Amino acid sequence: MQSVPIHATIFHSRLPRPSAPPSERKYPPVAQADIIIADDKLLSQAVDVYNLIFRPKREADFFKRRFMGRYNALTLLARMDGKPVGFWIGFELKPGMFYHWLGGVISELRRHGVGRQLQEAQQAWAKDHGYEFVRCECMNHQREFIHFAVSLGYDMVGIRWDSTHADNLVVFEKNLIE
Repeated sequence: MQSVPIHATIFHSRLPRPSAPPSERKYPPVAQADIIIADDKLLSQAVDVYNLIFRPKREADFFKRRFMGRYNALTLLARMDGKPVGFWIGFELKPGMFYHWLGGVISELRRHGVGRQLQEAQQAWAKDHGYEFVRCECMNHQREFIHFAVSLGYDMVGIRWDSTHADNLVVFEKNLIE
């Protein structure tokens, strides 16, 4: 993978308002992150951000194993002031459909538009590479992501049981052509 900037369009008017008063905010209401394609050398930065957000912690090999046999694996990294603050990972699920597998933004920058920038950059990349749809899934209890996906124009297209987590997975798709 190459490390080149991707420019994503930000829709400022659709972003939720931050709950903290302006004097207590560390970051601006709408952050402007640099979104880059992470190559193997930068994957460790995405893993570091993953480990700040999720448990159990993972090593880079966990991600590399997931990419094995996958076509068009894409890791996007969001940076602000040179510091990684978010990541978005996906790959081809089947011809014509790109799958958003995993992503996250550090807690202090959530609801500041970084996730939206990452998602829009992934969608632009997928569309530029001939994909018609992007699919993603989340656990039924992950209400913030459900709202996030719906706000970005994803449709709920199914529900399936995940016995590993004993929860329903909500399946979303977005048509990139319409």
